[in-house]
Amino acid sequence: MYHLVLSLLFGALGTLGAPDVDEIKFLPGLQKQPNFKQYSGYFNVAGNKHLHYWFVESQKDPASSPVVLWLNGGPGCSSLDGLLTEHGPFLIQNDGMTLEYNPYSWNMIANMLYLESPAGVGYSYSDDSNYTTNDTEVSMNNFLALKEFFKAFPEYIKNEFFLTGESYGGIYIPTLAERVMEDASMNLQGIAVGNGMSSYEMNDNSLVYFAYYHGLLGTSLWSDLQAYCCDGGKCDFYNNQNPNCSSNLNEVQDVVYNSGLNIYNLYAPCPGGVGQRVGTDNGHLVIRDLGNSFINHEWTQLWNQLVRLDPPLTKLHSMVKIQRRPWLYYTGESQQVGGFVKEFSNLAFLTVKGSGHMVPTDKPIAAFTMFSRFIKKQPY
Repeated sequence: MYHLVLSLLFGALGTLGAPDVDEIKFLPGLQKQPNFKQYSGYFNVAGNKHLHYWFVESQKDPASSPVVLWLNGGPGCSSLDGLLTEHGPFLIQNDGMTLEYNPYSWNMIANMLYLESPAGVGYSYSDDSNYTTNDTEVSMNNFLALKEFFKAFPEYIKNEFFLTGESYGGIYIPTLAERVMEDASMNLQGIAVGNGMSSYEMNDNSLVYFAYYHGLLGTSLWSDLQAYCCDGGKCDFYNNQNPNCSSNLNEVQDVVYNSGLNIYNLYAPCPGGVGQRVGTDNGHLVIRDLGNSFINHEWTQLWNQLVRLDPPLTKLHSMVKIQRRPWLYYTGESQQVGGFVKEFSNLAFLTVKGSGHMVPTDKPIAAFTMFSRFIKKQPY
């Protein structure tokens, strides 16, 4: 939907260098240029990796407003999705050419930093074209990028600082927070994760229950799942060795992913009709979602070669118990992807009614209200 406008936007960005060089002076597709400053450029990390950032200052007193990092998930999703389709100051319209101001932008009250991570995502790149990575390395590179950000923008080092993200941000944010908490120079005040992945086991198990309770699975299939995947009242839909269970779980996966339903919002319009959601085209991984085809360049073997996925659930658990900072986990009511972490009693856990996976897109007013109360430490 927005490949063309992204190319136009990136052509208007500053080049490498100090923030004054990175400042964006003009954006195509906007009838009226913004009255707040914004910057875009690269942070060099680990010697050969260049992570692209987009920083928009708060529309309300940037000097005293908090700094908020946003990371989209995936792994492999660009954080420009958050900027341009969720809670950024301007949103790409359906024509793929024009931008409209977002009255519920999170930069109404916060300085927002969008970081494309890891290298290989969006405009971020590696000098040696080696994009093999893992969760530990990603968290370190994200931390180094934050250090570079505060070097480039030292006027914000004392501001309240928050880490936020969604989806695989359930891994990115807690692992990054663990590093940030050890750095006394950063004024970390809290973290928020939307529909976060924290455990593949919880995700896969909750998906089956979600599908059944929302009427997607017939009684016959549900009875078979109970017979072959459950024992003594406990069900294992994640690592069950029973071949009959595996066969039934394949049926569940087919219903959820290949029946034309919008996996990000069950109640939203179908995303382009029935068809294969994930495939390859000319050697590239292609993901067909939300009515569009997104080519994830050079990431064809993403899931089993380039990125070693090792969600450290125990890290999140220990952090929630030890730290006395606000931790917010919010979820969309009708989304089918992303897991649940309700067993963490120390988390503030919110469900946004009528929303799917991308809460700020589906419910911008509710998302802005939630975000505002979070950074102001107000009751929900």
